[in-house]
Amino acid sequence: MPLFLHLIFSFIFLFPAAQAQGNYPQRPLKIIVPFTPGGSTDILARAIGAELTKSLGQAVVIENIAGVGGSIGADRVAKAAADGYTLLMGHVGTLAVNPALYPKLPYDPLKDFAAVAFVARVPNILVVHPSVAANQLAELLQQAKSKPDAFNYGSGGNGSAAHTATAYLLSQTNTPMKHVPYRGTAPAVTDLLAGHIQVLFTGAPAVLAHIKAGKMRPLAVSSPTRLSGLPQVPTVAESGLAGTAEFEADQWYGVVAPKGTPESVIKLLNSKINEALLSPEVKTRLLSEGAEPQTKSPQAFAALIQAEIKRWGPVIRQADIRPD
Repeated sequence: MPLFLHLIFSFIFLFPAAQAQGNYPQRPLKIIVPFTPGGSTDILARAIGAELTKSLGQAVVIENIAGVGGSIGADRVAKAAADGYTLLMGHVGTLAVNPALYPKLPYDPLKDFAAVAFVARVPNILVVHPSVAANQLAELLQQAKSKPDAFNYGSGGNGSAAHTATAYLLSQTNTPMKHVPYRGTAPAVTDLLAGHIQVLFTGAPAVLAHIKAGKMRPLAVSSPTRLSGLPQVPTVAESGLAGTAEFEADQWYGVVAPKGTPESVIKLLNSKINEALLSPEVKTRLLSEGAEPQTKSPQAFAALIQAEIKRWGPVIRQADIRPD
């Protein structure tokens, strides 16, 4: 075939695809949350989804696909069509912790996803049931050391962010405490409220309202600095405990798409999500939930994912955190 005919036919076949990208989106989008409803990932996904529905002019549907530390939902997105219509509300667990937890992880966070937009950093808050006679982290850990069978801590599942953060803290302070895994953050919160477990170290959005209602007591936050919404609650690093001087175990969240998603689509989604995060309405809502919204370029978010994979690998091995 002559070169000029080849170029003409190439243009004919490529033009509809380019036109479709230019008109994106032409149908509803889906954001998959790889955890049960009610947790931090779900709360943030629904806040972003509502704004994207308005700015993109298409419905954004939130679908919860939980299981295996978020890897089932994440794998679903990794294998979805790279057309911008199926997205993942990624999380430090699914994108940075799982590679060290699961030897046979069905997806690769770096090879199978394209970073779209960072959403927020969410400090973990260590809370206890009101029946626990401890007002400081040091008191709680000392009581746990003297009575190892008296304290259980919950999490959203084996290898979840709450499990990882708590196991990291207990490992750094040589404190024994039994782990009780749940299928998601919401049931763990419910059991803490009922007094079936005594301790939970999880994302602020899932517990902040209960703290303000006096139904659970906060002892420490995982971030380097105190939260503006809970200025009276010290950081773990401020506890003065050996092994915690540089402690940090915040959760973070961001949207990713299947690798190969057109750059024009990623650029548009990044712009719209960043606009949403900067809007007074969303910013106020996220801050009220204990989340700290932050905007990043896709490239900066991708670099963060890579750096966090390197950071959490040694932590998980040292703390001997196992998903099963």
